[in-house]
Amino acid sequence: MSIEFLLTALVVVVAPGTGVVYTVATGLACGRAASIAAAFGCTLGIVPAMLASILGLAAVLHASALLFQAIKIAGVLYLLYLAWQTLRESGPIALDGRAEARGYLRIARTGMLINVLNPKLSIFFMAFLPQFVDPAAGSVTAQMLGLGAVFMAMTFAVFVLYGAFAALLGERVLRRPGVLVWVRRSVAAAFAGFGLRLALAER
Repeated sequence: MSIEFLLTALVVVVAPGTGVVYTVATGLACGRAASIAAAFGCTLGIVPAMLASILGLAAVLHASALLFQAIKIAGVLYLLYLAWQTLRESGPIALDGRAEARGYLRIARTGMLINVLNPKLSIFFMAFLPQFVDPAAGSVTAQMLGLGAVFMAMTFAVFVLYGAFAALLGERVLRRPGVLVWVRRSVAAAFAGFGLRLALAER
């Protein structure tokens, strides 16, 4: 496994995206344990995209305009749903600190769906992983599984760090009057923005 892959993967993982926003928002409002559940869900959501890339299904997704549009629309609607529910204080990201009441399983499930319903992720893996595969080094499938596993481990570790920092910050910041309202609006705006960007995405 090359240093180039590790550095490139780290840059991709650290870059802010829907998973980062979700994990940070969860940690900020519900604490460190909840943010770990969010990080785990987001990481688990990578599995379908990785397997699709390895099995060649990502190429089918890329070639099929109808399938791509169907998954993209589902992803856009889900992100807009998260934005709306966050504003209403009744969605998976209820910024009120009630992680236990809502359940860590629900937090993880939301994080997983965020990635599963993003068709660009499968296409990304289809273009990303093969660059670091050496056909002369053995089974291509085994190499891609290994690279994907490392990418997932890196994602989980980085997201846990994001969540821990957000949880620490949330213990102090959310106690200030009016801050919770702006956090809720910012998170909702971020999801709506990601939804719009996905809506405009081309294959």
